[in-house]
Amino acid sequence: MAKAPVQRMSQLMAKTLRDDPADAEVLSHKLLVRAGYVRRTAAGIWSWLPLGKKVLSNVERIVREEMDAVGAQEVSLPALLPREPYEATGRWSEYGAELFRLQDRKGGDYLLGPTHEEIFTLLVKDQCSSYKDLPVILYQIQTKFRDEARPRAGILRGREFLMKDSYSFDTEDEGLAQSYGVHRQAYQRIFERLGLDYRICAATAGAMGGSKSEEFLAPAEAGEDTFADCPNCDFAANTEAVYQAVEAVDGSAVPAAEEIPTPDTPTIETLAASLGVPASATLKNLLVKVDGEIVAIGVPGDREVDMDKVEERFAPAVVELVTEADFAARPDLVRGYVGPQGLEKVTYLADPRVAPGTSWITGANKPGTHTKNVVVGRDFEVSEYLDVVVVQDGDPCPACGTGLKLDRAIEIGHIFQLGRKYADALKLDVLGQNGKPVRVTMGSYGIGVSRAVAALAEQTADDKGLCWPAEVAPADVHVVAAGKALQTELALEVSEKLSAAGLRVLVDDRAGVSPGVKFTDAELIGVPKILVAGRRAAEGVVELKDRRTGEREELTVEEAIARLTDRG
Repeated sequence: MAKAPVQRMSQLMAKTLRDDPADAEVLSHKLLVRAGYVRRTAAGIWSWLPLGKKVLSNVERIVREEMDAVGAQEVSLPALLPREPYEATGRWSEYGAELFRLQDRKGGDYLLGPTHEEIFTLLVKDQCSSYKDLPVILYQIQTKFRDEARPRAGILRGREFLMKDSYSFDTEDEGLAQSYGVHRQAYQRIFERLGLDYRICAATAGAMGGSKSEEFLAPAEAGEDTFADCPNCDFAANTEAVYQAVEAVDGSAVPAAEEIPTPDTPTIETLAASLGVPASATLKNLLVKVDGEIVAIGVPGDREVDMDKVEERFAPAVVELVTEADFAARPDLVRGYVGPQGLEKVTYLADPRVAPGTSWITGANKPGTHTKNVVVGRDFEVSEYLDVVVVQDGDPCPACGTGLKLDRAIEIGHIFQLGRKYADALKLDVLGQNGKPVRVTMGSYGIGVSRAVAALAEQTADDKGLCWPAEVAPADVHVVAAGKALQTELALEVSEKLSAAGLRVLVDDRAGVSPGVKFTDAELIGVPKILVAGRRAAEGVVELKDRRTGEREELTVEEAIARLTDRG
């Protein structure tokens, strides 16, 4: 086994901190800075110090090994990209303010790549001309860029981040489904090797486009995603992808619609209080503008509209809330008293809970007036049903009806069946078996490599510090010399023997640092095994501690080496 060099802390560029950084909001941010893994360069921009780089490289290695194992081929594409391909697909504008745009000295437009669908498509167009050249899976591990409005949470949400992005190219939809499945299984192996607790959740495609999309989410309090998990079946989905079915009811017995005076009740809260009814009996009508055209969206009064879902439905159109000026231009739209019955020149969408036959109290399109017994399908029609409410804990599972459970999570991977969106835009064809052009179909698959480091920190840390899984840790064993010359001599001797046996060793040989500080740093840094040359060093006895369980045992040097190298 090859000898791994011993890393001495006396020579290591890493300064541990006793206190949390003032701007740190989440656990991974606090601990990665305190343990000397990363340092902030600017808002959303981070430098990886030696220990952090080792962990990051280990995550990279695992990702690379599993991608190579499925036959994917690694390439390296530029991060500075021309505008034209992104203009052709519409993403130059669709990406909005998060896209880093810049110009060269000649005025040419460029961008810093957030993802590389367009560039990989052009690469395959240049290199592949026949169906015999496909299928092919290409990938890279590269720095990506996103102009975050408010970078936060350390490396979890930065402006610059390391990502593995891969792309599959097939001639048939069946081939795409197979490539998608290959990636799905590879991702499961990757995250299991990393030691991450994760869920595979149905997701929306967003600006990426495509027909099918799933996210790999790591449950954590610091997560910015919310997912719904069914305790009774295998349903799991990002809340943006939870959709309820439209279930009509019999509303034939509901009396005729009747206007009722409701002065000073422009909100659901004031209306429900005035009438003595639950908010769920009322119909909330949200007005938005879609590329300047007014659209009404009806939801039960006790539910909030998820604007991400609304924007997903109308993308790439611009969605905005109506303003005072819009109401002034449309006197028929009475603010606080809008109802779907009698609305003109307004498209009316509704949540599935506003199903045919259901009865509601809603605005009468007159100041200080509402209408009760308004029945869907009798008094007004819904142009399109769209599940747009914010999902709540206990909402019925779309698969089995059991109450859903909501949890926070970090997105660590995302896979898409893109179909032919990019191939159509960039005219990616190959000659088929019959000699005629065949339009290629694509998949896109991403893993947040640097984000996975933060997710691991969030999931595995304890009250003492980081606690890395063995395969991603910066070392296999952290040897601590308690302080005296004999203890330091023994620690260095043991470290060299462990290194010769192929283990990665970090040894704390710092002079003038108290044993207490060394022990605290060892727990903060989080290497899986801690070996202490302490009070019984003169007898050739050391203490072996398991960082995760806290279990300790005194062993001779030979026993410790055998235990750590799995020979004892």
